[in-house]
Amino acid sequence: MNTTSGVEDPKRPRVRYAKQDHVARITLDRPHVLNAMDLRTHEELAEIWADVEADDEVRLAVLTGAGDRAFSVGQDLRERARLDELGAERTGFGSRGLPGWPRLTDRFDLTKPILARVDGFALGGGFELALACDLIIASDRAVFGLPEVRLGLVPGAGGVFRLSRQLPLKAAMGYLLTGRRMDAATALGFGLVNEVVPAQELDQCVDDWVDQLLACAPLSLRAIKQAVAQSLDRPLEKAFTRRYPRDEIRRRSQDAVEGPLAFAQRRPPVWTGR
Repeated sequence: MNTTSGVEDPKRPRVRYAKQDHVARITLDRPHVLNAMDLRTHEELAEIWADVEADDEVRLAVLTGAGDRAFSVGQDLRERARLDELGAERTGFGSRGLPGWPRLTDRFDLTKPILARVDGFALGGGFELALACDLIIASDRAVFGLPEVRLGLVPGAGGVFRLSRQLPLKAAMGYLLTGRRMDAATALGFGLVNEVVPAQELDQCVDDWVDQLLACAPLSLRAIKQAVAQSLDRPLEKAFTRRYPRDEIRRRSQDAVEGPLAFAQRRPPVWTGR
């Protein structure tokens, strides 16, 4: 959570967005406030997530924060205090009706893999952003936490719901009810992150994961992600019998033919995503 906000150019984008070689790279770009997120940040991110999903040339996204001190420390509390003074409605669970809705944390229709690159602090809404990603690669100096309970707030961007699903319940409640922090090694032990490496190796590790994802069939990636998301709350038998739209697309695709053919011909597959 951020408590100090410096003067910044109001016209300067809060988020950097670039697309190259089928990868969308999204960077929260407010390093002077540890990449705290104000309302404008959420508005910019909303447009970016919509574009990531709509652009068929994009196969995956990498989300990170500028600088080497923080992924993001969550809500810009200076802005929140100003909004409170103006009588703005206080937030609770979810972002419905707020700028940038639906935000990543309650945007449940994204079907492309999202990898969080976490270096430094991932606190409050920053941790909730990472929890909403499919993969988390962290440096050994990463620190996670949900301090909202110490601030009269709640982890309303999914922290309450995702942490209690991704950790053993007693462990999750320990972090939710005290606001205490979790180091990278502990997060790895819980399975909250996929890999932890020294900070100087973080970019190479992320690139290795990106290369592995790009080697996979893009329509298969989307079908698997959608099937996981739409089956987690279903009994196993019903999960098998449900129809998943993205898998219907994959089954009718040229890529579904290309994979076995490339294997039979002993050559790398050439994916088209069509």
